[in-house]
Amino acid sequence: MPSSTNEEALESNIEKSLLEQGFIKGFNSDFNKEYAIDEKIFWDFLESTQADELDKLKRDSNYKLKVIQRLDKMIKKYGILKILKKGLDVEDAHFTLFYVAPLASSGDEIKKRFTSNQFSVTRQITHSTANPLLEIDMVIFINGLPIITMELKNQWTGQNARFHGIKQYKEDRDPKETLLNFARCIVHFTVDTDEAFMTTKLEGAKTFFLPFNKGNNHGAGNPVNPNGHKTAYIWEEIFSKLSLANIIQHFVRLGGKESDKLNSRTLFFPRYHQLDVVRKLIADISQNGVGKTYLIQHSAGSGKSNSITWSAYQLIETYYKDEETPLFNSVIVVTDRKLLDKQLRENIKSFSEIKNIVAPAYSSSELKTSLENGKKIIITTIQKFPFIVDGIADLSDKRFAVIIDEAHSSQSGTAHSKMNEAMGKKDYDEEMDAQDIVLEIMKSRKMKGNASYLAFTATPKNTTLEKFGTKQEDGSFKPFHLYSMKQAIEEGFILDVLANYTTYKSYYEIEKSIEDNPLFDTKKAQKKLRSFVEKNPSTIATKVDIMLEHFINNVVKKKKLKGKAKGMVVTSNIETAIVYHQAIVKKLEELGNPFKAIIAFSGKKEIKGIEYTEDSINNFASKDIPEKFDSDEYRLLVVANKFLTGFDQPKLCAMYVDKKLQGVLAVQALSRLNRSAPKYGKKTEDLFILDFYNKVEDIKASFDPFYTSTTLSEATDINVLHELKSTLDDIGIYEQSEVDEFFEKYFKGVDASKLSPIIDKAANRFNNELELDDDEKPDYKIKAKQFVKIYGQMSSIMPYEIIGWEKLFWFLKFLIPKLIIKDPDKDKLDELLNSVDLSTYGLERVKLGVNIGLDESGAELEPQNPNPRGAHGGDEEKDLLDSIIESFNEKWFHGWEATPQEQRVKFIHLMDKVKTHNDYKSKYEDNKDQYTRRLALEKMVAEIMNAERRKELELYKLFAGDEAFRAGMLDSFERALSIQ
Repeated sequence: MPSSTNEEALESNIEKSLLEQGFIKGFNSDFNKEYAIDEKIFWDFLESTQADELDKLKRDSNYKLKVIQRLDKMIKKYGILKILKKGLDVEDAHFTLFYVAPLASSGDEIKKRFTSNQFSVTRQITHSTANPLLEIDMVIFINGLPIITMELKNQWTGQNARFHGIKQYKEDRDPKETLLNFARCIVHFTVDTDEAFMTTKLEGAKTFFLPFNKGNNHGAGNPVNPNGHKTAYIWEEIFSKLSLANIIQHFVRLGGKESDKLNSRTLFFPRYHQLDVVRKLIADISQNGVGKTYLIQHSAGSGKSNSITWSAYQLIETYYKDEETPLFNSVIVVTDRKLLDKQLRENIKSFSEIKNIVAPAYSSSELKTSLENGKKIIITTIQKFPFIVDGIADLSDKRFAVIIDEAHSSQSGTAHSKMNEAMGKKDYDEEMDAQDIVLEIMKSRKMKGNASYLAFTATPKNTTLEKFGTKQEDGSFKPFHLYSMKQAIEEGFILDVLANYTTYKSYYEIEKSIEDNPLFDTKKAQKKLRSFVEKNPSTIATKVDIMLEHFINNVVKKKKLKGKAKGMVVTSNIETAIVYHQAIVKKLEELGNPFKAIIAFSGKKEIKGIEYTEDSINNFASKDIPEKFDSDEYRLLVVANKFLTGFDQPKLCAMYVDKKLQGVLAVQALSRLNRSAPKYGKKTEDLFILDFYNKVEDIKASFDPFYTSTTLSEATDINVLHELKSTLDDIGIYEQSEVDEFFEKYFKGVDASKLSPIIDKAANRFNNELELDDDEKPDYKIKAKQFVKIYGQMSSIMPYEIIGWEKLFWFLKFLIPKLIIKDPDKDKLDELLNSVDLSTYGLERVKLGVNIGLDESGAELEPQNPNPRGAHGGDEEKDLLDSIIESFNEKWFHGWEATPQEQRVKFIHLMDKVKTHNDYKSKYEDNKDQYTRRLALEKMVAEIMNAERRKELELYKLFAGDEAFRAGMLDSFERALSIQ
């Protein structure tokens, strides 16, 4: 007889495993659907454990109904969790409905009570009063009370949890049924042989499921299980009696206040990696005692706040081996997140009988006072951490667990200053991040062995790995626990910020007009050339035009994120940020102020004798920036360093970068966009990064160590439009004359009836005449949509105009809706076609099933360079002026379509014209005033360009139409003339 591979077989497999673990087999006939209770087991549990209490009520013949109705009322008001933890009062009787799991130090009586709990599992429960035939596959009970429902699917029969299971809960399971009421059960699972998903609140189509998977190869899913199904850990480990008891006692939490309506509250159930990291930390510390360090590398989107709060609470109740007193006197949480303080207090309220055990401490004396007052969890900030370290050393008879939340570094330069002051340093580096700070403190103080250190971060540096990581046999260091960026993206908790990444090369050309080639220090020459170009106010104004044109047309007008989308402008330093903000404000005024922009920076900055602060520029207090930026009034935030890390604003979807980003800072800065926002429908396709400064390769190199595999292949290549147009032209759907005719008539504003025949003729060729097969049609439509999408986005930032692209763009925009694809999945295909992103053509093809092989290997960081380093780094690389110019042009030139030799000839020709100009000698060569010299040069060059415009139309268009190009050219003339 062949193996059974259907859903029922999976059900049997799970039931068999649970029964072997000591679960009781429940029966549907014992289930009371009105009150959602297994009556047989419920009464059996009370009779066998609390008969005396039950006897108090037996004077009333309806005592059973009285108990059940009271139970139902309390669950409807407070949820099942409170009943399991606090029990049930009925008149003068009190019932404990769940006996907690024993600790290592617990006595025999507590251990015996726990074994009296009756864990049961029932298959195929008919739970519905409205539809008696509806069945839920499995329900797990504790003492007759349901805590988990499960819908099972089997991959081998063509059904899965990810789609079919979730769909069943959303569409076919009514949350108005008692069993499925919010907080009646702790969690609802859908499971197949490969994956598991869970939710704590069923609300029809709005139900939000979270993955509950181990992760596979640092991504989503589960690894191969050599002993069974991939998801066997669910019923073999997570659903074991001790595990479920541990989850109920120490993890599940009902947010909000008891006075709030139950349905408005939030029920928190841990994701797999959260449960796993806390349990592994507690197990290791229980076994090894105090004094170790732990590095937890959890990506943004991992829910670090909850992981930290669960860890903090459970560490205060951690025992070393068989000791009867807790291992730690106190747990210290080092964080700059104000929300974490609130979360910790709420969590402790949920879990601890003693409420007031959380306190802040900002000095060693406050630490001592808090301990004397019985405070078990002490919260401090990173800048006060030095004082706390001193306090730990002074209190050598006490033992501490120190949790460092370094994912969110301080957003204030002043805070860094105070921290450095505490460390005995007079000055400070504003670029210093939280990891550097903590390591500096730990270096400057002798760390005592009476503390264990747990560092949570998404992006550990090599020094952090060495200090907190777990040393391997080969001498390397690894994180104690990992939840990768790749897994967070694949599971949908954060968005892939590298999906729509576009670099923008400055298009300035320099040339020389001398025969000699003087030697220059190559790197310094390159840096100086670029610095002139990038810091020029006219250049910034040009970039602001590009930024606002994109942001207004592609974000604001398209109502991204339901009209709530915001953008961030990242600049190189505070002075540049102020210039950018001024340029943005000026441009917005010209546009009628459709929205406002905020600037954020630390401290004060003086420019040309004027002192600027955030408050004076924004006209409101610095502390109000996050709240103001969240409002609809403000859409853009201009920053230098502040808010590049530790700033969570889910509405951010566009970033404009004009700053060198590398390493950890690159990951943290760009990750400001990755926060998911389901309420605004935020998708990866909504994200857009326009980078004026960095190369794709450098950004990829920055992400790789923390990404495991990266989805960034390369920046948007405008040349793909040539390839797409060529392919589209060759199929024969349209004639060029038709495209030309349509373009001309459309922009002359002719009646729409005159346009339809042109489009309909081309559409008929596609749909009928050319007899394209079913594979060719989708491919053509994809390419057409890709062309429209890329050209539509890139046209505003292209430094030149190609009229053929412009004409085809408008023609295709009207043609595409009439291209019919006869496909059973037409709607889905069109949805995919509409979600094409701004990467490359190859990446778009991935969305239709083509797999791009990504780098799955873990990245290895090198240790810090132990060799001495000087200010100059040895011999300077010298290069000839020709080479410097050539290198600069290759890197930054992206506009003037002429060969290098043609550029050289034209440049020298124009410079000769300048030298023979009537004003050259008197107003330029002999003029000692730099300002009027420059004005004279501008006037002469403008006259010459105007006179030469017929011969050099392409160059004239660039010169006349682009301030940045003009500034670059004038500077090149000026420097070339100075070395003549």
